[in-house]
Amino acid sequence: MRARRFAQATGTLAKTDRIDAGVLARMAATFQPDVRPIKSPELAGLAELMNGRDGLVRDRTALKNREKNLLLPLLKRQVKARLEQIARHINAIDIQAQALIAADLALARKREIIASIKGLGPITAAQLIATMPELGSLENKQAAALAGLAPITRQSGQWAGKAPIHAGRANVRRSLYMPTLVAARFNLDIKAKYFHLISIGKLAKVAITAVMRKLIVMANALLKANRLWKESMA
Repeated sequence: MRARRFAQATGTLAKTDRIDAGVLARMAATFQPDVRPIKSPELAGLAELMNGRDGLVRDRTALKNREKNLLLPLLKRQVKARLEQIARHINAIDIQAQALIAADLALARKREIIASIKGLGPITAAQLIATMPELGSLENKQAAALAGLAPITRQSGQWAGKAPIHAGRANVRRSLYMPTLVAARFNLDIKAKYFHLISIGKLAKVAITAVMRKLIVMANALLKANRLWKESMA
């Protein structure tokens, strides 16, 4: 997407393999982006498992929404059977993902650190490792921006608009949403952050986003320091 927008900004509207190669070369020379390491086979396998899991979760949500409006017993039975099948498939993926992580010392340590944060668990840790493998090698602001959780300033002259989050990795935000709700109830540090924002008039959605940002920054800092989370450190 960034490459396409760069091409449009430079007036390059045509699209062929040769033109695309030239655009990418010019973009690299202009912005000099960081070189991303090639994913290991283990990490690539984990990412594939998590992508499959995401698809099953979306199917489950769609079926549950459909189930509410069903009247015929036959269709209700079919939906129930499919939901049971999806649950088995998700469980199988989770088992294989955890086994894959356990077999790799580096991935296992990452999981241990992320899952040590109260509110996050082994499944969320696996999702974050797969969808944001850069965690632990970024500055905190970079981590928040990459996850699409950093507010984007909008200002022109005397006018200042709201600073919404934008772009980033939607799959990271999806994997963090439910764990964030849990953390806002049971993690004392996160709970204090959430209710402070609510007390000063922030909308619940804004407060949840801020807490998600705090969690991703926390995970990044812990991985960088190679240490487990403690309640008093946040």
